[in-house]
Amino acid sequence: MLEALQYDFIQNAIISGILVSIAAGIIGSLVVANKITFLAGGIAHSSYGGIGLAIFLGIPVLFGATVFAVATAMVIAALTIKSRKRIDAIIGIMWAFGMAVGIIFVDLTPGYNVDLMSYLFGSIIAVSHEDIVYLAILDVFIIGAVLLFYKQILAVSYDSEFALLRGINVRFFYTLILILAALSVVGAIKVVGLILVIALLTIPTYLAEMFAKKLSSMMIISAFLATIFTLIGLVISYYFDISSGASIIVVGVAALLISKLLGKK
Repeated sequence: MLEALQYDFIQNAIISGILVSIAAGIIGSLVVANKITFLAGGIAHSSYGGIGLAIFLGIPVLFGATVFAVATAMVIAALTIKSRKRIDAIIGIMWAFGMAVGIIFVDLTPGYNVDLMSYLFGSIIAVSHEDIVYLAILDVFIIGAVLLFYKQILAVSYDSEFALLRGINVRFFYTLILILAALSVVGAIKVVGLILVIALLTIPTYLAEMFAKKLSSMMIISAFLATIFTLIGLVISYYFDISSGASIIVVGVAALLISKLLGKK
């Protein structure tokens, strides 16, 4: 593996993997704390509509996916902020709509023959310098937002009714959490793909819950674990010539199972 470090695409893969892991650890903790894992999954798959639209318009894929994912997050937040009784139906509709729109726009794009599997399952070796810049900016934005509004986010995540009584703008911070989740999903597209992104957001967090007693600790531990899983997954992917996204998730699941078994004993 050391000899492979001389290649630019390997260096880009490692850097992007670390950057995505930081975002996944922080946002994954918020997703689990707010019990919106399925909701984040809906945003992830609906962003495929932005990918298809970007391909059709000839604009950067990450930009199209970002705009579409953020718009979806805002719509879902507006529809579910007061009542979550029908949240599953709303998420299912947005999920299906986004995927359908993406497929239609790809079909309408003349002469497009690029393998779309890379967007569904990730292709970390195809990460460009522009993608790394995007991920770096994303991490700075996420860390800045969490540091700036940590107390409010903490209150909304664990007791939104109490937060409302304390005068906290629950609607704003609930929407902010979903937007941050949407941005993280888009950032992870090249690493693990839309299909596996929820696993990257949740597996490290479930493990971190075993060791963390507060949200901030959970974020740090989750980011660290996600980074370890990503690097080990990349090594396995390199030596066995298999999908990097799938390798990363399998490593995470294996670590989770081992930890649960050891915890029971």
